[in-house]
Amino acid sequence: MPVWERPEPQPRAVAVPLSRAKIAATAIRLADAHGLDGLSVRKIAKELGVGPMRLYDYVLNRSELLDLMVDAVYAQIAEAGQHAQWRATVLAIVHRTRDAALAHEWFSDLLGGRPHLGPHALAVGESTAAALSQAPGVRSIDDLQRALGALNAFIIGALRREVTERRTTRSTGTDEAAFQASLGPYLTRVLETGRYPTVARLVIEGAHLNAEETFNHNLTTILDGITSHPHN
Repeated sequence: MPVWERPEPQPRAVAVPLSRAKIAATAIRLADAHGLDGLSVRKIAKELGVGPMRLYDYVLNRSELLDLMVDAVYAQIAEAGQHAQWRATVLAIVHRTRDAALAHEWFSDLLGGRPHLGPHALAVGESTAAALSQAPGVRSIDDLQRALGALNAFIIGALRREVTERRTTRSTGTDEAAFQASLGPYLTRVLETGRYPTVARLVIEGAHLNAEETFNHNLTTILDGITSHPHN
């Protein structure tokens, strides 16, 4: 039986009361500090001041623990709520998803695999799908599936790229601007050969946006595409 359908163990008169929410919150704090690789039931139990075996009354394995953690983050995203216009609802959900992924970098590592089916994840999925179903270019269930697929692919790719860049900056001590500057002379020489004229235009004439501006610009492109009528 999935963790979502198993009742919580009955409260006991113990020095340290537990709940799935408390376990998930502690796991999230540890993952925020040390990443998923440093996460274990033993470490969570130590942080809570209980024996590891007590946690198995609440979660059967690490996979269930990750499910609880992910759904706790989706609870934050779900606070975006519903808005009068479909686009405003989608924008609010996507921006809260980005905020959550930057606050909990491990979250992006768990996106893109099998669907998350916790109650808050399903609520976010329902809100997103319901909003997109009202977009002018979405006329059928096939249109809705394509719209959701395009939006989700953008979100996952954009967030993973941004989180990866943040991690690289920390591990190397060099941010993206410094990295680009270090390769500037090489890139100039290569582009001056004339072999890459379109790349040269992008580098020289293109807008150089920060991470948030890039995210918003590309999100607008995706939503504009969803709004337009599909081509056969």
